Amino acid sequence: MPSVIKAILNVRGINTVNDSQAYLNPKLNTLSDPFEIPNMHSAVDRVLKAIDKRESIVIYGDYDVDGVTSVTLLKKILAAYGNESIPFLPHRIEEGYGLSLNALTRCLDEFSPSLIIAVDCGTTSNEEISWLNGKDVETIILDHHEASPLGAPDCCALVNPKATRDLSDYNYDYFCSVGIVFKLAHALLKRRPLEEFDLREFLDLVAVGTVSDLVPLIDENRALVKRGLVELGRTKNAGLAALIELANIRPPYSAMDIGFRIGPRINAAGRVDTAGKALELLLCVDSAKAMRMADALEERNRQRQDLERRTTAEAFEMIDSGQYGTNNMGIVLGKQGWHPGVVGIVASRISKKIHRPVFVIAINEDGIGKGSGRSIEGISLIDIINSGRQFLISGGGHHMAAGISIHENQLKAFHDHLCDHVSSNSDQDCLTPKLRLDAECPLSELHLDLLDHYIKLEPFGCENPEPLLFCRGVTPTSEPRILKEKHIRMTLRHRDSICDAIYFNGTDYDLPRPPWDIAFTVLRNDFRGKISIQMNIKAIRSAIS
Repeated sequence: MPSVIKAILNVRGINTVNDSQAYLNPKLNTLSDPFEIPNMHSAVDRVLKAIDKRESIVIYGDYDVDGVTSVTLLKKILAAYGNESIPFLPHRIEEGYGLSLNALTRCLDEFSPSLIIAVDCGTTSNEEISWLNGKDVETIILDHHEASPLGAPDCCALVNPKATRDLSDYNYDYFCSVGIVFKLAHALLKRRPLEEFDLREFLDLVAVGTVSDLVPLIDENRALVKRGLVELGRTKNAGLAALIELANIRPPYSAMDIGFRIGPRINAAGRVDTAGKALELLLCVDSAKAMRMADALEERNRQRQDLERRTTAEAFEMIDSGQYGTNNMGIVLGKQGWHPGVVGIVASRISKKIHRPVFVIAINEDGIGKGSGRSIEGISLIDIINSGRQFLISGGGHHMAAGISIHENQLKAFHDHLCDHVSSNSDQDCLTPKLRLDAECPLSELHLDLLDHYIKLEPFGCENPEPLLFCRGVTPTSEPRILKEKHIRMTLRHRDSICDAIYFNGTDYDLPRPPWDIAFTVLRNDFRGKISIQMNIKAIRSAIS
């Protein structure tokens, strides 16, 4: 094993042979008993009762990738047991997120279910589930969002490790909803096996949902995604196959392929129109039809990119105008005319740029804003929301990503609250961006043997970030080239070793006089069948001897 790989493992606390094997080669046979998750027994009992009594089941999902893959996986599982469940997704603009009364009324009017299985939503929907109980409609919730301060809803089963932490000796907080659906499927198959159903074949859906939802790629998630990437390479899902062809992705597939190429195309449907188009694609069994549907999603993705670019530019203009000051602890900004489907992406871009928690709000003609927040390590959006509910219509989500509804006239008050909260409750050191280097790696170490071992560290993502390496005293062999007016490509030299490098969005920064110290990650470059290593530059400084 190359010394650089050993150093990376050591930094991550992986020091023994057994720990290294478990990390580098996670196995599905090490997955825990699904019944260890609280309320799983009750959920399985109610699902099997519905199957046996041929009840009408609606799977009520969210409009992001996790929601759509969760609905797809659960529908396929129930179909294997002979129940043709009905998928239902709310409309982002007209009905909003989660179990809204408007969407539920439409759902009951159209489908008259006796059981609703809510995936990727429902944990905080106490009022809506009480309303359903009054209509003699029972509910199972498969979710991963934080619990409401008001307590759990009165449903048949709440399968959400974050909302039931006090009921378990194990920590399954890292699962997203498609992971919870997988565990329910595993539990159903343990209780009532199906000879012709191989759950492993559906791990491509689990991988796509898990990576796209930015949950920690640790413990069981690591095993599920690693195997899921293998299944993605031989997928039987016509919709995923069409997206892979359209995005021109080539094996071996990585979490980056999902996060930057597959996930955004699925997400685009729910951001600018209705996620029903993405769901139809993942449920499609005809390859030619799936390709036509994928082409339509591609057009939606282009629309999403245009909306995102315009909204980001307008948001930065507002920030640069000085109306939010120059030393804020964070920012809450909103505007009429912004599309609610892209505010999360814009919030993420701004948060990364200014290294502060950010909420971006799309305000409708009635003065009601729907927005998304993104944060930085050490600052919880849930704490900000819970301590500032007097300014909000509603809000919830995760510590690093959350959603809110707010009246336009409360934007400034909530902005001031956010800044006061961060100033009073956060370690100010977390407001300084830092590069956390894993290991020093001279150019002479960048060879194909290193790449073979490096790939085994994948999948990379939340809580298992791509290793950030460090190289001293390099110089460009010639004048760097500008690509697409924003990226920089160059070849770097140190002593007798050279390596190609790419600096994405490098034109945003002034390059110092060489020699340089470089922080970088490793890319696998496949050009006309020739495999090589390329440095993916993250930061450049003048060399320090």
